[in-house]
Amino acid sequence: MKIGLVIADENEYKPFLDAAKEHNCIEMKRRGRDSVAFHHAGKKLIAVKAGIGKVNAASATAFLIAEDKVDMILNFGLSGAVSGLAKDDIVAGSSYTECDFDLTAIGYPLGKKPQDVCVYPADKHLYETAMQIPGMKSAVCGCGDLFLADKEKKNLYKETFGIQEFDMETGAIASVCHDADIPFLAIRQISDTADDTASESYKQTNDLCEKTLTQIILTLIEKL
Repeated sequence: MKIGLVIADENEYKPFLDAAKEHNCIEMKRRGRDSVAFHHAGKKLIAVKAGIGKVNAASATAFLIAEDKVDMILNFGLSGAVSGLAKDDIVAGSSYTECDFDLTAIGYPLGKKPQDVCVYPADKHLYETAMQIPGMKSAVCGCGDLFLADKEKKNLYKETFGIQEFDMETGAIASVCHDADIPFLAIRQISDTADDTASESYKQTNDLCEKTLTQIILTLIEKL
C-alpha cells in the first residue's frame, strides 16, 4: 500500500519529518516542495509540504496521485472550530465543502458548483478506522482560501453548510480525490474558534510544532 500525505505548513510538517527520520527516510524536493518518503507498518508513505491554501493542496494531491500512484490521500493540520468543538479537539472529517466558492452574483446558492459535486464525503473505511482511535471526534469540514477570523462569516458558513470546523485545504483535496476516485480522509486539530481571537490562538498552537497529529496519523496508518 502506498499512502500520500498532504501537509500545509512548516510547523505541521516538521514533527512528521522528525518521525520519518527514525525510519530510514529519504528526503527530497518534488516540484519545488519539501517531501519525505519512508516505510511504516508495512506501507510506503510519501509526505509533501504542500503550502497553505486550496491551490497548493490540490496541486500537491494531483502530483501524488498522477506521479506516485498512491492508493489513498491523508491530510492533517490545524483548523478553526465553528460549532460543537473546542480547542485541542482532534477530529476526523466526515465530509468536505468549499465554503468560499461563490456564484451568488449569477443566481447560484453559496458553495454551489454548476453541474458538479459540492460536498465530498470521506472514504468510509478510512473514516470508520479513524473513529476507532480513542478521543477522536467527528466533524463536518468546511474550507476556503482565507483564515477565518470573522464571527459573521463563521455564522454564515455554519448556517449554510452545517460545518463544525474550517480550514484552508480539505475541500480542495477532497475534490481532486473525488475526480481521481482515490480514498481521502483529513484529521485536524482545533487550534482556535474562528473568530476575533483566532489569530493569536492559532499562532500559540502552531508555534509549538506539536507531535500530536503525527502520532495520531501514524496510529491510523498502523490500523489500515
